[in-house]
This record gives sequence, C-alpha cells and structure tokens, in this order.
Amino acid sequence: MIEDRFYVVTGGPGSGKSSLIDALARAGYGRSLEAGRAIIQEQVSIGGRALPWDDRMLFAEVMLDREMRSYREAQDEKGTVLFDRGVPDVCGYLRLIGQVVPAHMSQAAEEFRYNPLVFVAPPWKEIFCQDRERKQDFDEAVRTCDALVETYQSYGYDLVPLPRTSVDERVRFVIERIGRVLY
Repeated sequence: MIEDRFYVVTGGPGSGKSSLIDALARAGYGRSLEAGRAIIQEQVSIGGRALPWDDRMLFAEVMLDREMRSYREAQDEKGTVLFDRGVPDVCGYLRLIGQVVPAHMSQAAEEFRYNPLVFVAPPWKEIFCQDRERKQDFDEAVRTCDALVETYQSYGYDLVPLPRTSVDERVRFVIERIGRVLY
C-alpha cells in the first residue's frame, strides 16, 4: 500500500523537522516541502490574505490543498517519502487556534493516510529561532507540538519522538525505524 512508504515528520516550529528531511533527501529519500512556510512566502509576496496573522481559516484551507497535492504527487514517486507535515497537521493547527475542525478537513485526514508511524520533533529551545515566516514564540511552539500530538493520536497514528541530537544522528534514528530500502 502507498501509505506504508509515506512517513510524516511533525512537531512545533523550529524543532528541526525541515533540516532532518533535507538530510534524508540528500541520502536519497523522497520528500515533500512544508506547506505553511511556502504559503506564507507566496501570500506575503502577492499581498494575499491566506496568512496565519490575517485570515487563519483561509490559511488552513490553502494548507489543506497543498498537503493533499503533495500526497498525490508523492504517489508517483518510488520508494520511501518523508513528509514535512501532513494533512492532519492542518487539523492540529485549527485545534491550536481554538477553531472547530470542519468536517471536510477531518474527512481529508481520514482519507489521506500515511504510515502509522509518525515522527515528532519535540520542542527544542536550544535550536528554536524566529524568522520572517516563523513569528511564533517558543511557548507557542510547545503548544503547537502538543496540539499536533493530540491530533495525530486522535487519527490513530503511533508517535515516535525524535531525539534532541545532531541531524546526522536523527537521520540514523529515522532510517533504523523505517527499515526501508530506497528503491
């Protein structure tokens, strides 16, 4: 099944998810790009409203569209694919901001399934930093991770916390857990 080779790396902002996935991609694994950061960059460049500080529900809808598209595109790839967040992250974002998850988003989280093993990058104060797209403070990063953990568990995923260690050691940790060949 396709979902057996699709692994999600989730967690709060600034916890090293993208660095890990970049390293796994250099090692030959398929990957997706984080939707939220790309959407923020695009929306800022065009003066759009689909931003977490402007129209949160529109931002969530655009993220959902991007995550579903990433999933469909990954179906054409061979081998293991690592996702920098997944469809359930959109539902977790809405939980974080106190919004009810619309039925269509919950339905998407049920239909777009990944491997049951989901890697969680825990909040890590020593590497956390803000930038143009990441405006959250560390406390919000912790709350984000908590909301994502609850969300993934509610959809039946098994969560594996990533160790707070070097990128190379995290790469080894993930490869040992997925036990998959590249092609």
